[in-house]
Amino acid sequence: MLTRAIKTRLLQPPRDDFFSAIKARLQRIPERSIVVVASKAVSIHEGRCIPVADVPDKDALVYSEADKHLPRSKTPHGYAVLTIKDRILIPSAGIDESNAGAYYILWPKKPMRSAKELWQFLRTEYQVKNFGVIIADSHTVPMRRGTMGIAIGYYGLHPINDYRGTGDLFGRKLKVSTVDVVDSLAATAVLAMGEGSEQQPLALITGVPFATFSARPYQPKGRRSSLHIGWNEDLYGPLLRAVTWKK
Repeated sequence: MLTRAIKTRLLQPPRDDFFSAIKARLQRIPERSIVVVASKAVSIHEGRCIPVADVPDKDALVYSEADKHLPRSKTPHGYAVLTIKDRILIPSAGIDESNAGAYYILWPKKPMRSAKELWQFLRTEYQVKNFGVIIADSHTVPMRRGTMGIAIGYYGLHPINDYRGTGDLFGRKLKVSTVDVVDSLAATAVLAMGEGSEQQPLALITGVPFATFSARPYQPKGRRSSLHIGWNEDLYGPLLRAVTWKK
């Protein structure tokens, strides 16, 4: 598997044409590859940017964008507001100030729809059939310092691989093993794209033998084959339920 980050021109908030920036730098998309894009670039493309000067209270903006939140006072040193948005645990509802000029950049309004629109554009522009698109952002992992990539939207590929019912190296049948494909690929791409001034909001992953591609939206065959998991089933559910989230 090869992950290649691609440098583009500087995208200018509050709105810029990310699709034209992709066309200028990406020559081709091989079959059975994955295109990963930074959520910030998609948000700028969609005009999801608000001038900092127009926001007297950032926390109020975070609360309006989040599905659930904890007060800032509940986090160490009040560094950020811990939120849940689009069934993802993320600081500040994904709102970012880095590499944004004088703007707050929000997440795309509907990341899954945005991923589909980008997939449709790339399929037509590059005449490719079997490929996937992932919209990625950075998040933190409990009990780990630093950030890593996570998929907030995807299209064109199955998000998980199911090993249940297959045997391990010693023939023992696996009962619960599934692999989170889209988040694993997002982490790889975000690492290559960088978090600072690299100006690489795009990555191409090739040689992905374990990916399953589809031109239709992924439809889980049951709750145990879906990417998202409910709190009652989640290993970390007791921690999530132990605090009082505000809507």
